[in-house]
Amino acid sequence: MAALPSDYAERAYAAVLGKLIGVYLGRPFEGWTHQRIMRELGPIDSYVHERLNCPLVVTDDDVAGTFTFIRALEDHGAGADITSREIGETWLNYIVERRAILWWGGNGNSTEHTAWLNLKRGVEAPMSGSIAVNGQAVAEQIGAQIFIDSWAIVAPGNPALAAALADKAARVSHDGAAVDAAKLWAAMEAEAFVSRDVDHLIDVGLACISSASPIAKLVADIREWRGRYPDWREAREKIEARYGYDKHPGHCHVIPNHALMIMALLYAPDDFARAQTIVCTSGWDTDCNAGNVGCLMGAMLGLDGIDAGRIWRGPLADRMLISSADGGNAINDAVRVSARLVDLGRRLANLPPLAPAKNGAQFHFSHPGSAQGFAGAAADGPSGVKLANVPFEASRALELRFSGLGLEPAAVMTPTFAPPEVTRMRTYELMATPLVYSGQRVRARVVADSQNARDVAVSLRALVYRLADDLRAIESEAVPLPPGEEAVLDWRLPDTDGQPIQSIGIAVRSPGGVQDGAIVLDWLRWDGPPNMRLRRPKEPSDFWRRAWVNAVDTFSTSLSHAFRISQDRGEGMIIHGGRQWRDYRIETALTIHLAKHAGIGVRVQGLRRFYALLLVRPNVLRLIRVRDGERKVLAEAQFEWSFEKPYHFVLEIVGRAIEAAVDGVRLHARDDSEEAIADGGAALIIEGGAASSDEIAIAPPHSSRRDGEVSASDFKTRLERAHGRR
Repeated sequence: MAALPSDYAERAYAAVLGKLIGVYLGRPFEGWTHQRIMRELGPIDSYVHERLNCPLVVTDDDVAGTFTFIRALEDHGAGADITSREIGETWLNYIVERRAILWWGGNGNSTEHTAWLNLKRGVEAPMSGSIAVNGQAVAEQIGAQIFIDSWAIVAPGNPALAAALADKAARVSHDGAAVDAAKLWAAMEAEAFVSRDVDHLIDVGLACISSASPIAKLVADIREWRGRYPDWREAREKIEARYGYDKHPGHCHVIPNHALMIMALLYAPDDFARAQTIVCTSGWDTDCNAGNVGCLMGAMLGLDGIDAGRIWRGPLADRMLISSADGGNAINDAVRVSARLVDLGRRLANLPPLAPAKNGAQFHFSHPGSAQGFAGAAADGPSGVKLANVPFEASRALELRFSGLGLEPAAVMTPTFAPPEVTRMRTYELMATPLVYSGQRVRARVVADSQNARDVAVSLRALVYRLADDLRAIESEAVPLPPGEEAVLDWRLPDTDGQPIQSIGIAVRSPGGVQDGAIVLDWLRWDGPPNMRLRRPKEPSDFWRRAWVNAVDTFSTSLSHAFRISQDRGEGMIIHGGRQWRDYRIETALTIHLAKHAGIGVRVQGLRRFYALLLVRPNVLRLIRVRDGERKVLAEAQFEWSFEKPYHFVLEIVGRAIEAAVDGVRLHARDDSEEAIADGGAALIIEGGAASSDEIAIAPPHSSRRDGEVSASDFKTRLERAHGRR
């Protein structure tokens, strides 16, 4: 194993940023021809989302697949010996059918949809993506290379490892030339961490595939054209004539698009912005191609290369959306994602993880220019605030420079749940749950500039959904902050009536009158389990239901029940929360209308990794662990139950100990196995029928309960009253 680059963490961050910039730049006109782009948009040298009336940061398979499938390394042990079968299990765990990650274009049309159907019916990877099963036209589409960047980021300077990992990942869904393209590009990206010679990178990639591969021939042709034609447009015409879409069957073949990526590198070997212009203006699968090129050039040129010439990072502000069954991973940013990839890369190199920045604060701004969703770096923020990432103490922080500040607050926020514009996003649905919840403790360190003319007052602020897509602000008590002084703001998030918290941040006021000045936000974090009641809000918007990962056939609400789920066949669930939840308690009164089994889940890490307390037909109460589809009974008891009757479910997990009960019938278990599940969200679960609940309480376990938190006995009493059982 080669030594990791000394600047690995920052280059990984730049690679992730490059991927995001390329995807979101090319996404609004994906599938357009070069001729249409030139006719309607002209050369693409900046974001065009506003011109095409769509959001910049959207759900997209290129982002979601790239940063979800790599989690096979986390879930199955980070090792070079990971298998295609294990990566296929990761697909089954995180992909919500017809909703998350993939282009659901139909069996035999969409390569990924076809492979997913194979996996569901028991065809294991790599056969699930093989030409033998799916035919060449399906197996050689573009998807293998568009999801490949993360496998290179975890193997910096080690192209052989990157190509081997890419091969295993690609074969879940693809075969033939598509796998060769993925291997070549992954090897090039891995080498880009240690070399800026594009011709060398291409040679490294070619060494990882057969010289007889059509990808190798394609590369040779484009290199020749680069030497013959000084203008990239002439090379693009040659590509269209020899390798265009009309030369290949099926949808979105890998070869034409791979050709454009190689061309962009050769014509702009040291210019991030020009490479993006070339690959996007050339047309075809613009977001996929620009994302791959952006990731490689981010790793190769670093942050300075991305920042040279054009403002890419300000509008983006590190933001990304990852739609999968792990809803707590959906609202994300390049800083947090790249840190996870770096930890995986270090594990593959047999090195310990890096110490978490600023004691594990979720927002710490440690990379130059990072904003982590707090508006745009160096751009005008709300209420006259300008934000900039600045050196601070031994690291970096976010400076908030304000002008004309008075009693009305200037607030800067970062998203913690789906934005209102999610309803305008095309093609891909966002499966997401909030990052922060009622009952959790939010803290932030702020420092006032010593040049401030007078005190400012600083508070923590959250925006909470209410009717329609309207947001209301709630705030902690304001803390005076004299010039040059610092404070750690501390706030227990209040009850929000079941509505999700859309964003969080800080508000600044000047009680003494209008002034100019600055404060520094060093870090912001949240900790602990929620303490909340999930129910139909008094002012219901659609977002209180959008806050659940919907992995059932029907998820609805009615006058009698806030949550009603139905599954035609097999097991389905709705999931709330994410991997930050570890020790907690869930309670609900669940009415089963029809089912083979139904109940609640804890530490839910997707569709095939969780603990569950289930009523099972004919008359069994069962506590189980599900891991990659394998179901282990941890405890069970006889329990006579019937349809259309509410049952009080309680499930509490602390460490490896699990306590459960339904209407006073108790089960106990302890999972000391290697397959134990460490963390995850909560769920309602149903197989072959329907179930409903009016309210779900999630709270700290009894051992850590504070005054004023949800009491099990009080909750049971209220539920029984609500269902007419007293």
